[in-house]
Amino acid sequence: MTEIEEIDWLACELIEQIPGKVSGRPIVRGTRILPDAVVNSYDSGATIEEIHEDYPGLTVPQILRLIQFAHTMRVQPVS
Repeated sequence: MTEIEEIDWLACELIEQIPGKVSGRPIVRGTRILPDAVVNSYDSGATIEEIHEDYPGLTVPQILRLIQFAHTMRVQPVS
């Protein structure tokens, strides 16, 4: 089993964190959608279209940005 990598979602322009909303976890701005859920769906084999069907509150460009951001952050070397 691979180690789950922590992503600093607050560094992404699409993400906000509001105390008391979804237990204060990072969410996609204006929604209650967890970015990890979107990226995990993609990483588990879901297509962009399937993810858009599951999360109709997100646009396809938002979904693509979340995936791109997460994958970029995962390959950053730890300083």
